[in-house]
Amino acid sequence: MNLSLSKKEWSDSQHVLNYLNSANSIPHRKEGEAVLLDLILSSSKSTTAVKRILDIGTGDGRLIRLIKDHLPYIEEVVGLDISPFMIKAVERNFLNDSSVKVVEHDLENPLPDLGYFDAIVSSFAIHHLKHERKYSLYEEIYDVLYPGGIFCNLEHVSSPSVFQHTRFLKAMSTSSKKEDKTNRLLSMEKQLQWLRDLGFVEVDCYWKWLELALLVGYKL
Repeated sequence: MNLSLSKKEWSDSQHVLNYLNSANSIPHRKEGEAVLLDLILSSSKSTTAVKRILDIGTGDGRLIRLIKDHLPYIEEVVGLDISPFMIKAVERNFLNDSSVKVVEHDLENPLPDLGYFDAIVSSFAIHHLKHERKYSLYEEIYDVLYPGGIFCNLEHVSSPSVFQHTRFLKAMSTSSKKEDKTNRLLSMEKQLQWLRDLGFVEVDCYWKWLELALLVGYKL
Protein backbone atom coordinates (compact mmCIF):
# COMPACT_ATOMS: atom_id res chain seq x y z
CA MET A 1 0.00 0.00 0.00
CA ASN A 2 1.70 3.14 -1.19
CA LEU A 3 0.78 6.73 -0.46
CA SER A 4 -1.44 7.26 -3.50
CA LEU A 5 -3.32 3.99 -2.93
CA SER A 6 -3.90 4.83 0.74
CA LYS A 7 -5.28 8.23 -0.15
CA LYS A 8 -7.49 6.81 -2.88
CA GLU A 9 -8.84 4.10 -0.59
CA TRP A 10 -9.61 6.36 2.36
CA SER A 11 -10.92 9.16 0.19
CA ASP A 12 -13.71 6.85 -0.97
CA SER A 13 -16.76 7.78 1.12
CA GLN A 14 -18.35 4.35 0.67
CA HIS A 15 -15.16 2.59 1.79
CA VAL A 16 -15.02 4.80 4.89
CA LEU A 17 -18.70 4.21 5.65
CA ASN A 18 -18.31 0.44 5.25
CA TYR A 19 -15.29 0.50 7.54
CA LEU A 20 -17.03 2.52 10.25
CA ASN A 21 -20.14 0.35 10.12
CA SER A 22 -18.06 -2.78 10.61
CA ALA A 23 -15.53 -1.30 13.05
CA ASN A 24 -18.15 0.20 15.35
CA SER A 25 -20.07 -3.08 15.54
CA ILE A 26 -17.12 -5.33 16.44
CA PRO A 27 -18.16 -7.84 19.15
CA HIS A 28 -16.52 -7.30 22.56
CA ARG A 29 -14.79 -4.12 21.37
CA LYS A 30 -16.03 -2.19 24.39
CA GLU A 31 -14.38 -4.75 26.67
CA GLY A 32 -10.97 -4.14 25.11
CA GLU A 33 -11.50 -0.39 25.17
CA ALA A 34 -12.43 -0.54 28.85
CA VAL A 35 -9.16 -2.29 29.69
CA LEU A 36 -7.22 0.25 27.59
CA LEU A 37 -8.85 3.15 29.44
CA ASP A 38 -8.19 1.53 32.80
CA LEU A 39 -4.50 1.17 31.93
CA ILE A 40 -4.26 4.83 30.89
CA LEU A 41 -5.97 5.87 34.14
CA SER A 42 -3.72 3.60 36.20
CA SER A 43 -0.64 4.94 34.44
CA SER A 44 -1.72 8.49 35.19
CA LYS A 45 -2.17 7.70 38.89
CA SER A 46 1.06 5.74 39.31
CA THR A 47 3.36 8.27 37.59
CA THR A 48 2.95 11.88 36.56
CA ALA A 49 -0.48 12.71 35.17
CA VAL A 50 -1.06 11.74 31.56
CA LYS A 51 -1.47 15.10 29.85
CA ARG A 52 -0.62 14.49 26.20
CA ILE A 53 -1.84 11.54 24.10
CA LEU A 54 -1.30 10.47 20.49
CA ASP A 55 -3.99 8.41 18.74
CA ILE A 56 -2.60 6.61 15.69
CA GLY A 57 -5.23 5.97 13.02
CA THR A 58 -7.91 7.87 14.91
CA GLY A 59 -10.77 7.27 12.46
CA ASP A 60 -13.78 9.33 13.50
CA GLY A 61 -12.27 9.98 16.94
CA ARG A 62 -14.04 7.18 18.81
CA LEU A 63 -11.06 6.47 21.08
CA ILE A 64 -10.39 10.16 21.63
CA ARG A 65 -13.97 10.59 22.82
CA LEU A 66 -13.63 7.73 25.30
CA ILE A 67 -10.35 9.08 26.62
CA LYS A 68 -11.73 12.60 27.02
CA ASP A 69 -14.76 11.26 28.89
CA HIS A 70 -12.54 9.45 31.40
CA LEU A 71 -9.61 11.88 31.61
CA PRO A 72 -11.13 15.38 31.47
CA TYR A 73 -7.85 16.98 32.57
CA ILE A 74 -6.02 15.93 29.37
CA GLU A 75 -4.22 18.95 27.93
CA GLU A 76 -3.95 17.68 24.35
CA VAL A 77 -4.92 14.67 22.23
CA VAL A 78 -3.46 14.46 18.74
CA GLY A 79 -5.15 12.17 16.24
CA LEU A 80 -3.49 10.93 13.04
CA ASP A 81 -5.44 9.76 10.01
CA ILE A 82 -5.14 9.83 6.23
CA SER A 83 -8.83 9.93 5.36
CA PRO A 84 -10.29 13.38 4.61
CA PHE A 85 -13.69 12.04 5.73
CA MET A 86 -12.31 10.82 9.05
CA ILE A 87 -10.47 14.08 9.65
CA LYS A 88 -13.63 16.09 8.98
CA ALA A 89 -15.55 13.83 11.36
CA VAL A 90 -13.02 14.43 14.15
CA GLU A 91 -13.06 18.17 13.53
CA ARG A 92 -16.85 18.16 13.60
CA ASN A 93 -17.08 15.98 16.72
CA PHE A 94 -14.65 18.18 18.65
CA LEU A 95 -15.50 21.52 17.09
CA ASN A 96 -15.43 23.44 20.38
CA ASP A 97 -12.64 21.47 22.03
CA SER A 98 -9.26 23.14 21.52
CA SER A 99 -7.48 20.26 23.30
CA VAL A 100 -8.11 17.94 20.32
CA LYS A 101 -5.91 18.26 17.25
CA VAL A 102 -6.12 16.11 14.11
CA VAL A 103 -3.27 15.74 11.61
CA GLU A 104 -3.48 14.20 8.14
CA HIS A 105 -0.81 11.52 7.88
CA ASP A 106 -0.15 8.31 5.96
CA LEU A 107 1.14 5.69 8.40
CA GLU A 108 3.27 4.19 5.64
CA ASN A 109 5.52 7.20 6.24
CA PRO A 110 7.51 8.01 9.42
CA LEU A 111 5.59 9.77 12.16
CA PRO A 112 5.58 13.56 11.79
CA ASP A 113 7.44 15.67 14.33
CA LEU A 114 4.77 16.23 16.98
CA GLY A 115 6.87 16.25 20.12
CA TYR A 116 6.63 13.75 22.98
CA PHE A 117 3.66 12.02 24.55
CA ASP A 118 2.69 10.51 27.91
CA ALA A 119 0.59 7.85 26.19
CA ILE A 120 0.22 6.58 22.65
CA VAL A 121 -2.83 4.57 21.60
CA SER A 122 -4.12 2.91 18.46
CA SER A 123 -7.28 0.99 17.65
CA PHE A 124 -7.55 -1.41 14.71
CA ALA A 125 -5.26 0.58 12.41
CA ILE A 126 -1.71 -0.77 12.46
CA HIS A 127 -2.68 -4.20 11.08
CA HIS A 128 -3.16 -2.58 7.66
CA LEU A 129 0.58 -1.88 7.41
CA LYS A 130 3.25 -4.16 5.97
CA HIS A 131 5.08 -6.07 8.70
CA GLU A 132 8.35 -4.19 8.27
CA ARG A 133 6.45 -0.90 8.62
CA LYS A 134 4.70 -2.17 11.75
CA TYR A 135 8.11 -2.75 13.32
CA SER A 136 9.54 0.65 12.34
CA LEU A 137 6.36 2.36 13.56
CA TYR A 138 6.70 0.65 16.96
CA GLU A 139 10.28 1.92 17.06
CA GLU A 140 9.13 5.47 16.31
CA ILE A 141 6.43 5.19 18.98
CA TYR A 142 9.02 4.19 21.57
CA ASP A 143 11.20 7.16 20.61
CA VAL A 144 8.44 9.75 21.14
CA LEU A 145 7.15 8.42 24.46
CA TYR A 146 8.20 10.18 27.63
CA PRO A 147 9.90 7.94 30.21
CA GLY A 148 7.12 6.23 32.14
CA GLY A 149 4.85 6.48 29.10
CA ILE A 150 2.50 3.74 27.94
CA PHE A 151 1.70 2.35 24.48
CA CYS A 152 -1.67 0.60 24.03
CA ASN A 153 -2.50 -1.04 20.71
CA LEU A 154 -5.99 -2.54 20.47
CA GLU A 155 -5.34 -4.61 17.40
CA HIS A 156 -6.51 -7.25 14.96
CA VAL A 157 -3.95 -10.08 15.07
CA SER A 158 -3.64 -13.35 13.20
CA SER A 159 -5.04 -16.64 14.47
CA PRO A 160 -2.66 -19.52 15.22
CA SER A 161 -4.65 -21.88 12.99
CA VAL A 162 -7.09 -21.98 10.08
CA PHE A 163 -9.70 -23.46 12.42
CA GLN A 164 -9.48 -20.52 14.82
CA HIS A 165 -9.50 -18.00 11.97
CA THR A 166 -12.67 -19.59 10.61
CA ARG A 167 -14.16 -19.43 14.09
CA PHE A 168 -13.35 -15.71 14.24
CA LEU A 169 -14.94 -15.02 10.86
CA LYS A 170 -18.09 -16.85 11.96
CA ALA A 171 -18.20 -14.82 15.19
CA MET A 172 -17.90 -11.67 13.08
CA SER A 173 -20.78 -12.84 10.84
CA THR A 174 -18.58 -12.79 7.77
CA SER A 175 -16.60 -15.17 5.55
CA SER A 176 -13.21 -15.45 3.89
CA LYS A 177 -14.69 -14.07 0.66
CA LYS A 178 -15.75 -10.87 2.45
CA GLU A 179 -12.52 -10.32 4.41
CA ASP A 180 -10.83 -6.95 4.16
CA LYS A 181 -8.12 -7.48 1.56
CA THR A 182 -6.04 -4.66 3.07
CA ASN A 183 -5.53 -6.63 6.29
CA ARG A 184 -1.93 -7.71 6.93
CA LEU A 185 -2.35 -9.71 10.10
CA LEU A 186 0.56 -10.74 12.30
CA SER A 187 0.65 -12.93 15.39
CA MET A 188 0.25 -11.43 18.83
CA GLU A 189 3.39 -13.23 20.03
CA LYS A 190 5.57 -11.78 17.27
CA GLN A 191 4.44 -8.23 17.97
CA LEU A 192 4.89 -8.58 21.72
CA GLN A 193 8.44 -9.80 21.13
CA TRP A 194 9.11 -6.84 18.86
CA LEU A 195 8.02 -4.46 21.63
CA ARG A 196 10.37 -6.17 24.10
CA ASP A 197 13.23 -6.06 21.59
CA LEU A 198 12.70 -2.31 21.13
CA GLY A 199 13.01 -1.64 24.86
CA PHE A 200 9.42 -1.64 26.09
CA VAL A 201 8.90 -3.18 29.53
CA GLU A 202 5.95 -4.92 31.22
CA VAL A 203 5.00 -6.00 27.70
CA ASP A 204 1.96 -8.25 27.56
CA CYS A 205 -1.42 -8.91 26.02
CA TYR A 206 -3.74 -7.31 28.59
CA TRP A 207 -6.99 -8.43 26.90
CA LYS A 208 -7.88 -10.80 24.08
CA TRP A 209 -10.90 -12.19 22.28
CA LEU A 210 -10.12 -14.46 19.33
CA GLU A 211 -8.22 -12.24 16.84
CA LEU A 212 -8.67 -9.02 18.83
CA ALA A 213 -5.90 -8.23 21.30
CA LEU A 214 -4.69 -5.34 23.44
CA LEU A 215 -0.88 -5.18 23.17
CA VAL A 216 0.74 -2.99 25.81
CA GLY A 217 4.21 -1.83 26.71
CA TYR A 218 5.76 0.84 28.94
CA LYS A 219 8.88 2.94 28.47
CA LEU A 220 11.26 3.20 31.42
